[in-house]
Amino acid sequence: MREKTTPQRDAYSLILEAIDTGTYRPGDRLVESDLAERFGVSRTPIREALQRLETQSLLTRDGRSLIVASLDHNQMAELYAVRTELEGLAARLAARHATEEEIEVLADMIEEDRARLTDPSALARANRRFHKQIHLASHNRFLVQQLDLVHRSMALMATTSLAAEGRGERALGEHQAIVDAIGRRDEEAAYQALRDHISVAFVTRLKLDAAGER
Repeated sequence: MREKTTPQRDAYSLILEAIDTGTYRPGDRLVESDLAERFGVSRTPIREALQRLETQSLLTRDGRSLIVASLDHNQMAELYAVRTELEGLAARLAARHATEEEIEVLADMIEEDRARLTDPSALARANRRFHKQIHLASHNRFLVQQLDLVHRSMALMATTSLAAEGRGERALGEHQAIVDAIGRRDEEAAYQALRDHISVAFVTRLKLDAAGER
């Protein structure tokens, strides 16, 4: 089915968003002609986008075909190690630099997300927006760029840790602790609250993966 596009959206962004939202999942094969039809663009920009995504290790080769990459245990651990430090730094800087309006937006996001607790996919999308808002509140463009790369790789995980029973409600409580610390301008508490939040998410994901292998 062909999707509506706007001239401003390039092929790379369209494919990346499709991976990020789970339209294409780890192991799915990406066919140039199918993508061109789906997004309503010519095959040349699709081909260039696929090459770029392969260079970024978001796609991998399976014979002559390109498939969405997946992360093994070690790669996932490495990704979470980097994410934990960078996210913690973002929270620390947000406690230092965020405007009152940015803090209010973060608080409002938590309240709005309570209505999504029964929908893990919607909650996962909202979770990405919440973390992105903290990144922006750090007011450090270079950190935001690095976190964008990290979160791009997070899309290679087949499931969200928010699908675990009770994880959604607990995650919102952790979000509240992060925002409270940012609101108090307590840099160390904000840093630690976000690090703890990522650590719990990692443990939850490991348990989900272990359960899936039984």
